[in-house]
Amino acid sequence: MVAKSDSVWAIDIGSNSLKALHLSIAGDSVEVIGIDNIQHGKILTGSGVKPGERDELIALSLRQLARQNNLGKDDVVISVPSQNSFARFVNLPPVEPKRIPEIVKFEATQQIPFDISDVQWDWQLMTEAGSPEAKVGIFAVKSDVVISELEHFGRENIQVKYVQMAPMALYNYLLHDRPDLVKSDNQATVILNIGAENTDLVVCTKSSVWQRCVPMGGNAFTRAIADTFKLNFEKAEKLKRTAAMSKYARQILQAMKPVFADLASEIQRSLGFYNSSNPDTKLTRIVALGGGTKMQGLLKYLQQTFQIPIERPDSFKKLVINSTVSAAKFHESVCDFGIVYGLALQGLGLAKLKNNLLPRGIARSMAWAGKSKYFTAAAVALLVVSLMCLGRTLFDRFNYSRKYPVRQEISRVVQTAEQAGSKLRAEEGKSAGFEAMIQKEFEAFKYRNVVPLLCQTIASTLPDEKNNPAQKKLYGAFANGDLDTVLETPRKDRKQIFITSIAAYFASDIESVDFGSQGFEQRAKRRRAGPAAEGGEEESDGETSSYYEGASAQQRSYLIRSATGTQVAKQGESGFILIVTGYSPYKNIGELLDPAGVGDDRSKWGVVTRLLHLDDIADGNSPFKLYKKTEIRHFQLKIGEVGMGLTEMPAGIGLLESSAEAAKARKTVDTGENVLIDPMTNEIISKVPELNKDGSKKIDRSGKVVYEVNDRWFILNVKFVWKDAPKPVGSS
Repeated sequence: MVAKSDSVWAIDIGSNSLKALHLSIAGDSVEVIGIDNIQHGKILTGSGVKPGERDELIALSLRQLARQNNLGKDDVVISVPSQNSFARFVNLPPVEPKRIPEIVKFEATQQIPFDISDVQWDWQLMTEAGSPEAKVGIFAVKSDVVISELEHFGRENIQVKYVQMAPMALYNYLLHDRPDLVKSDNQATVILNIGAENTDLVVCTKSSVWQRCVPMGGNAFTRAIADTFKLNFEKAEKLKRTAAMSKYARQILQAMKPVFADLASEIQRSLGFYNSSNPDTKLTRIVALGGGTKMQGLLKYLQQTFQIPIERPDSFKKLVINSTVSAAKFHESVCDFGIVYGLALQGLGLAKLKNNLLPRGIARSMAWAGKSKYFTAAAVALLVVSLMCLGRTLFDRFNYSRKYPVRQEISRVVQTAEQAGSKLRAEEGKSAGFEAMIQKEFEAFKYRNVVPLLCQTIASTLPDEKNNPAQKKLYGAFANGDLDTVLETPRKDRKQIFITSIAAYFASDIESVDFGSQGFEQRAKRRRAGPAAEGGEEESDGETSSYYEGASAQQRSYLIRSATGTQVAKQGESGFILIVTGYSPYKNIGELLDPAGVGDDRSKWGVVTRLLHLDDIADGNSPFKLYKKTEIRHFQLKIGEVGMGLTEMPAGIGLLESSAEAAKARKTVDTGENVLIDPMTNEIISKVPELNKDGSKKIDRSGKVVYEVNDRWFILNVKFVWKDAPKPVGSS
């Protein structure tokens, strides 16, 4: 197959002359950058010209071509004559694309009318890729014909890259330069290339070509004139070429008339055979090329005989002539350049037929011959490099011997470094044991953030800007210490909860831990009294003691291990038991803590409701879960009125203020009872006696003082499962 080149020389050796055309691609156009039409010293097929003389005449023409033109490194494409050549188009059966070469080889063996080993052949797929029908062209020419042509160029050191049959070159010319004449497969254009000895008849359609070599040409007319006028071949040829200006023009034409008839008959017979084989294809036009078309009256006679329009091109429509080329010289030889035009298009990669009949063996030989100078240069370069390498080796050997002490010092340093590295690795190996010791010491701090996280979780359930947006202004003012804004909301309307203490206790099995055991209260009292109370060391309470440092006596009385003692018989869920105490100014504290019947309405949820939905609040990532809220053994909520001297009320609520100070600060009557006040707002939070108009205390029917309730306290006993709790030591 032919690869695309930027410029190419196309050469056709005819009987009368050597035609050469130099084309290149200039943008979107094909440009003529060189032409030559060299007449041979004699007509190669003339009488008396022997094979040796014929070869010498061709050699002289090729030398003149090389002398007059710079062939350079451009690709060279040549033609072989149509005789002893073969072209056939066949439809292949439906096969996979990878099997097409195998099928084509089989078809070539069947179709080529010569022994396959005696020909040079190639093939080309004519249909589009993916077409349901695979049509291929098979092209072949006898090997001795190709070798004979290539020998002429080989002797002159002209490297040939592509070999094409002359009829296929004409087909490439027509499809590129005159696409208007080959629009379909139902209408065909005939190319008549009338040479000296033979006439190439090429029938062209859009996707196929049919060729026939008619063994008659211009020399037949010359021999007819020679026989009629008793002249030798050279004089008869000269008379034929000047017949139009000769006074014997009528006699010359009369002598050639039988040859006209014979040529027309042969062409008619070939076209008739084509029509019988292709009844659906109509012959619409004949394009006449070659030197024989210059004979006076020939084309007119053929047109009258065939009744088909005949044209003889006087220019090529898609060629641009470079300014360095003589346009007049080119146009006077247009009819001789049909073959070289088609050859050059193939070399430029613009032709439809791209088959190459160049023998692989000769191609390799010519390639090696052309590269001999490069091999010589490479051998010289190799010799120079070898001498340089030898010199460098001797120089390096001298330096190597001279620097022996340096190598010894380097070896000593390397050995010292290796010993140091070995010691370093030994010391690094000891680090694993120290690392384990460090990790063991830090295990005590592994879960130090859990209790603060639990407290933070409880704090997130209290009323705030997020849980109660309606009082956002109140919460912001409280956080910023803005007392005036806080007081704008009546105290009993403030949805606030203040936590005074949180006592937390971890248990390996929270199911077995109860609230409010008498036994633990007694132990708590002993702990508060200290070692002196019992005359000995403080009693240890296992897991409990470490979690209750700082807890009040009342808080401690609510937390106790079960009767099973420190060791739990059955491993259950691990977690925390909490006592949360605090108070609220809101008039309905139950609504803030544990409202009933709120369902999924988050705006009505209380603290306990949110504790039940920790995963919803934390997007499924809460490490804690409220444990059995519906069972009194595991969940207790107690609420009372904030007042003075109440034993059940948790400690740490409000600041104590005497009755006199309270009366003076608020300009009221001194009731004689101390009060608890809010440390921020200075409001009274404990219940106070209601007064009559005279300032005396109100008394109910039973004789008891009537009190006005302000804030309320609460005690929340609750358990939480710790989802990620570590297993106790010794458990499996």
